[in-house]
Amino acid sequence: MAQPPLSQSIRRLERELEVELFDRSGRRVALTAAGQALVPEARAMLAADRRLRARMAEVRAAAARPPLRVGLVPETPASVVRELLVGLTEQAPDGEVELREIPGAEQLRMLLDGRLDVGLLRHPVAEPELRTVPVAEERLGVVLPRLSALARQPQVALGELAGHDLVLFPRRTSPEWHDEVLARCGQGGYVPERVRAAESAEVLLALVVAGRGVGLLAEEAARHEPRVVWRRLAGEPLQGRVFAVRPTRSAHPLAARFAEVVARAQSDSGSGSGSGRPGTVGNLPGLAGIGDSTGPWAVVYDA
Repeated sequence: MAQPPLSQSIRRLERELEVELFDRSGRRVALTAAGQALVPEARAMLAADRRLRARMAEVRAAAARPPLRVGLVPETPASVVRELLVGLTEQAPDGEVELREIPGAEQLRMLLDGRLDVGLLRHPVAEPELRTVPVAEERLGVVLPRLSALARQPQVALGELAGHDLVLFPRRTSPEWHDEVLARCGQGGYVPERVRAAESAEVLLALVVAGRGVGLLAEEAARHEPRVVWRRLAGEPLQGRVFAVRPTRSAHPLAARFAEVVARAQSDSGSGSGSGRPGTVGNLPGLAGIGDSTGPWAVVYDA
């Protein structure tokens, strides 16, 4: 700033504050006591102005950024959903998230065609265009019709399932995990005559109720259907995993950090393994009761 307008600005400030900020009586201009008192306050005001402008820039950027579209399997526990929202709020306080309850097979289609940014699935994905990261472990048990003789037992050995068809996720969604499940069943003495495919937990439960076989599922997923029972497998031969899946070239800035947020949410939901492994899935059924989730996220829950 040139000298004349600078001097005029200082004079206007002195008149407004009703003090003299500079001593102009000597050869050198020096700050008065009032001027010395003003310096730290002025610096603080300028710093606050810079912070305000930076904050407003973040708000503008968040407003221009599309929401993070998240797919959840229908049986995701409420405690996990709440911790997930808290974690995402910490990552991007002004962001928006759309939670959608979508069966695994449909999630894959939506991830591949760009309608979903990230999903939570209960099996790995054999798609080169998708990145899969394990975020939690869960114990798989057997789902039986409530009137089955095996339902009266506290736990069931795999060999005791002989003679029953098996209801399982389609092999095309995860060939390696599908084959591993059948191999472990065979090692336990259970070789089903027929394997029926179920795209979702709901279809699996419906087939079990209809007497079309038994299913292998996590406990919380079976609690939605009162006509079936879930029993622990003797020796716990099957440990499932939950995976965060996103397109390899995802454009959303939060998608790459989603797996870390989910892993922490699984642990903080009250049932973490505490062993350095991915967290263990919680036990609360459904997605009810998440209304107290903190943070300014605009949540769209689409059932």
